[in-house]
Amino acid sequence: MADKPYISIDSRLVGSSYPCFIIAEIAQAHDGSLGAAHAYIDAVAATGADAIKFQTHIAAAESSPQEAFRVQTFPQDESRYAYWERMQFSAEQWAGLAQHAREKELIFLSSPFSLAALELLQSLDVPAWKIGSGEVNNLPMLEAIASTGKPVLLSSGLSNWNELDAAVEQVRATDAPLALFQCASSYPCAPQDLGLNVLADMRERYACPVGLSDHSGTVYAGLAAVALGASLIEVHTVFSRDCYGPDVSSSITIEELKQLVEGIRFIETAAHNPVDKDTAAASRSELKIMFGKSLVAARDLLAGQTLALDDIDLRKPAIGIPASRMQAFIGKSVKRALQQGEFLQEDDFE
Repeated sequence: MADKPYISIDSRLVGSSYPCFIIAEIAQAHDGSLGAAHAYIDAVAATGADAIKFQTHIAAAESSPQEAFRVQTFPQDESRYAYWERMQFSAEQWAGLAQHAREKELIFLSSPFSLAALELLQSLDVPAWKIGSGEVNNLPMLEAIASTGKPVLLSSGLSNWNELDAAVEQVRATDAPLALFQCASSYPCAPQDLGLNVLADMRERYACPVGLSDHSGTVYAGLAAVALGASLIEVHTVFSRDCYGPDVSSSITIEELKQLVEGIRFIETAAHNPVDKDTAAASRSELKIMFGKSLVAARDLLAGQTLALDDIDLRKPAIGIPASRMQAFIGKSVKRALQQGEFLQEDDFE
């Protein structure tokens, strides 16, 4: 398949010529509460984001008692395995979340972390697959995902170039549409670790839409990435910084998500509307007169007097000789008497 500069997610075109695709990543911010998960859908829908994304964890299919905690936040979870069990929703509950998102005109996404989760989400007809950084080397999983033919949105936070090459090759072997995220798997991610330069490297290396999966906990990274041409932004989102959980420090709030969406739309409108300086200046001729300055007599001048530098002041508006031409009139003689403050005109000189 020829490389494409765009993909389609639920009829939404995503690429450099189209609006940035903005994903609010909820992950485990719901803390296992189905009600909280539904509340996040309502909140994200009001921000103008394009999609809401969860994570579908099935403990028995993806984990084992040997899995260590990244951050042991909740004392009731005796193990990471127990935590994943507490985060689980049933197939019916996932179906309800997907339906709710669609009713709110959000694209529903959820990352699978096992073949069982993939099967569950496939039954919900998710329009694309967002693959977390930890699954990039799981080539059997990538093969199964790509074989569905749906777009694959691949994060790269734990990958070197060789590993990413292999993952891309695996996806493209099935002709599945592909987009890549630059990502730093740091929580929160410091600005020096964002790797914004990698966006251009990925775009050149893989000829596909690229974006940023952000863990900085700020709106700045997403805005900077879009200014550099990112076609997708994924950002962790929580109701408030007072929320409790392992991802709060690397998330933005709902209100900040709204600001991010507004900022991205502002930036892309500016970027997609090039300005011709000559045309723009001509359209503001009245303001040039209002703000510009002209030559005026600094004192009363006699007819025939030779104009010296200290005979001239510069004043608004620009209704006489422009200030830029002052030197051309030094040493010339005025034909008529001029009063202090009077604007000089071309026909006042010999």
